[in-house]
Amino acid sequence: MGERVDPITVSVIQHRLHAIVEEMGEAMLRTSYSQILNSSRDFSTAICDPDGRLVAQAEHVPIHVGALPWAVQSVRKFFGDRVRRGDVYLLNDPYHGNNHLPDLTAFVPVFAAQQLVFWSINRSHQSDIGGATHGGYNPGATEIWQEGLRIPPLLLYEAGEVREDVLHLIATNLRHPRDFRGDLAAMIGSARVGERRLLALLAEYGVETTLAGVEAVLDGAERQTRACIATWKDGIYRGEAVLDDDGHRYQDIHVRATVTKRGSDLTVDLSDSHHQVVGFVNSSYANMRSAVAMALAYLIDPHTPKNDGTFRPLTVIAREGTVVWAAAPAPVTLCTNHCAQEIGEAVIKALAHTTVPSRAITLSGRNVPSFFGV
Repeated sequence: MGERVDPITVSVIQHRLHAIVEEMGEAMLRTSYSQILNSSRDFSTAICDPDGRLVAQAEHVPIHVGALPWAVQSVRKFFGDRVRRGDVYLLNDPYHGNNHLPDLTAFVPVFAAQQLVFWSINRSHQSDIGGATHGGYNPGATEIWQEGLRIPPLLLYEAGEVREDVLHLIATNLRHPRDFRGDLAAMIGSARVGERRLLALLAEYGVETTLAGVEAVLDGAERQTRACIATWKDGIYRGEAVLDDDGHRYQDIHVRATVTKRGSDLTVDLSDSHHQVVGFVNSSYANMRSAVAMALAYLIDPHTPKNDGTFRPLTVIAREGTVVWAAAPAPVTLCTNHCAQEIGEAVIKALAHTTVPSRAITLSGRNVPSFFGV
């Protein structure tokens, strides 16, 4: 893209994008059925580009949003060029780019003429997702099928028409089909709000200027992040956090982060973490990547927009088969708390005393598994 956009237009586009995701959140808050959504606000709204790069996110649930790029990539990989205007896609499978099964994600593609330009996205925690226990958290689970209904990339609306048989199939497998249908309608409505506002933005500025503005916004976030990281001391730092147990046979499950800082680049290596366990404290890959991004977001200037550019200085190394990146079919439902908390804690501990002591925070919630009687 060769067009250059003046700084004022870039700023306007950046704030418009932020206003869009915030409005999507307000629509969700006011129309959802379940208390976990309309009171606890356990949902997130975001905009991604066609390749899954995060363009804008609202201030909702950080662990949701950092995982979205892998979910978008999963949908695109499965459906390829079959994506059409009016489609709505669903996904909740942690082994297809999601965090954990209770977080259902709705994707609405946004087209300008025949060009896919954005994805308008809503990820919301469901009050029930089927499985052996009410609510999806099953401390006895030893495999993901015991945790709930798995939805890989799925086409729910095809060119504006709902696939009623598919919707009926999903609702039949849940304990609260009425609430689910209401919440899903709110999710899709929220994403449709994003679609309408993005179309208005594209109509006002044109596709070329809008996309050039987006690139400038992402590049600006990268510059801000790199400027912050560059002030930290170069070196190799290590941090460790421990999960008490997995409710089955493993105790003192370690998450170890080796963080290498060189110039304005950070490499986080989690390869030395404990091998995956029996219980549901394992993390999916997307959840792990989101937890690392979340830790970095806590350490940089809070005024820096959180988008794809923000996380360009970050390289993540991990090993499949560990507790931070479990191999299928391991259960993972608790991972948005544990081991996401421990991943973030290990990274922040590594950087806390030698590099960014003024920004480091103390994480909490180490004993959540005990509430499940595991």
